Amino acid sequence: MAIDQSTRPDTGAKPAPRPRTEKSRRRGGKIFSYIVMSLLALFFLFPLVYMFVSSLKPDAQILQDIDSPQAFLPVGDISLDNYFGVFERVPFAQFLFNSVLITVLTVGLGLIVNSMAGFALSRLEWKGRVVVLAVVIATLIVPFETIAVPMVYWVAQLPTLVFEGGVLKYDFGWLNTYQVQIVPFIANAFSIFLFAQYFSTIPKSLDEAARIDGASWFAIYRRIIVPLSGPAFATVAILTFLPAWNQYLWPLMVVQKEELRPVMVGVQYFFQLNAAWGEVMAYTSLITIPVLIMFLIFQRAFVSSIASSGVKG
Repeated sequence: MAIDQSTRPDTGAKPAPRPRTEKSRRRGGKIFSYIVMSLLALFFLFPLVYMFVSSLKPDAQILQDIDSPQAFLPVGDISLDNYFGVFERVPFAQFLFNSVLITVLTVGLGLIVNSMAGFALSRLEWKGRVVVLAVVIATLIVPFETIAVPMVYWVAQLPTLVFEGGVLKYDFGWLNTYQVQIVPFIANAFSIFLFAQYFSTIPKSLDEAARIDGASWFAIYRRIIVPLSGPAFATVAILTFLPAWNQYLWPLMVVQKEELRPVMVGVQYFFQLNAAWGEVMAYTSLITIPVLIMFLIFQRAFVSSIASSGVKG
């Protein structure tokens, strides 16, 4: 006999809620992580936003908006006058050329020298290798300011070749030259350490197979290690680019000729009499753009190296 469902008494019981699945928990965790990272990104972007926005405002408006949210908004008297003022006050094109030349040569030569040193310390077996690596790492604790003055003395004694009247002459002293801003910073202890650590994660069986086939150590470095170490090279390129681009103290000490100065030294031109804050913001915006472009180009390889074994102990 069939039971009439419509006459069944209602007990008022509600169906039990389904347990939260693992997939939904992971999705919720990702959403929360993205929200937190977005808020942190906005927080760290505030100085850059303030700099770019202030570069479009006159000095009076910058000081007026500094204590209000309008400081981060392109409102009011907006123009490019500050950027035109930068080119009128300083030889920005020459400063930019100098910084690009110094940075490119420092990074390029540094990648070659430091990677070869890291290769020798991580792949070759020779007596004293561990001691040399320890000494290289120990130099990281020495602040640059403590050796800056002795370095000025020594570079002033180094031999050099100069052209005078179309004649090549032998002289002493590297002051007021490009090489004094490049050569002392080619070899870098942290870059050597990072290369050595990354190279040590590559199986040494590749070296043994190549040696059996008659390859030299330089051929192993050039044909095997370098192609497999793209993230390490990108990381060192970024970490070398930033100090080379941001050099201020050293060029200020060793370069007196305006035509040889990098962009960072040019900042002092805006504080000689009355501080031109709008032009300062425009100038710093111009010299920040290459750094942002450099990071955007290499950010994926940089994160890959740090997340894998680039700094592995």
